[in-house]
Amino acid sequence: MDIDYTVAALMFPAIPLMMTMYSNRYHTLSALIRRLHDQYTFEKRTPPEWENQLHVLNNRTNLLKFTMGFAAFGFLFNMSTVLMLYLGNTQLARIIFAGCCICMIISIFLFLQEIRLSNKALKYHLSDMDSMKRDL
Repeated sequence: MDIDYTVAALMFPAIPLMMTMYSNRYHTLSALIRRLHDQYTFEKRTPPEWENQLHVLNNRTNLLKFTMGFAAFGFLFNMSTVLMLYLGNTQLARIIFAGCCICMIISIFLFLQEIRLSNKALKYHLSDMDSMKRDL
């Protein structure tokens, strides 16, 4: 396979969009954690479902950290591919671009895992609501 600038250019729109999406999820997650912390600190209220939710939230923040890290390395490898092509080293550019693709694949799989955990956290939240219905 021949590699040129167009191959590396295919990743340029995808990577920043993915990183923006990851950052938005991280921001939303951090706002939720801050709100839960404030509720605990000021109201001294801890529903029993919170232990499960807090464990899931901790795992989600860790997954998002690694997801964004692999996406950042993918972007770095993509830029390095362009540099190696500019310098005329196509063999090294191929290897680096393979690293870019591998990083992005890992990032996507980690993101899928984070979505799964997000769904699990929502189910914990809904179980709390189901228990409230039984009390009525």
